[in-house]
Amino acid sequence: MKFLIDAQLPRHLAASLKWSGHDVLHTLDLPSGNRTPDWRINEISVEEQRIVVTIVVTKDSDFVNSFLISGVPYKLLLVSTGNVSNKELDGLFAKNLSAIVAALEIYDFVEITRTSLIEHR
Repeated sequence: MKFLIDAQLPRHLAASLKWSGHDVLHTLDLPSGNRTPDWRINEISVEEQRIVVTIVVTKDSDFVNSFLISGVPYKLLLVSTGNVSNKELDGLFAKNLSAIVAALEIYDFVEITRTSLIEHR
C-alpha cells in the first residue's frame, strides 16, 4: 500500500511502514516539508493513490472534513488514540498492520483507536 504520513505523526512511523514493505512518504519528504498545506497533501494523495494517515487533534480535523464533504484524500486512516508515546504508537501499528491494510483494501475511511479498528462506510 501507498501511505502519506501527516506532519502530526512521527517520521519513524513512516520508516516502520517502509520496513514492512509499504511505499511511504512523510510530509517531511515533500518539498515544503511539514509546511505542506492540506490541499497539496490531498492532491498528492489522489494523484498517487496514497492513503493519508493523520491523527485527531482538536485544531486540525481538516482531512476528516475534506473526506466527508469532498471525498479527498484518496483514502484516510485516522489515528484516534489521544496522547500516546511513540513506542505505544509503534506497537499499535505493528500489532494491527495486517488488519489496517485489509480494512483499507475495502474501505476508504478507517480509524484506529487504542482498542479497536473502525471501518467507516
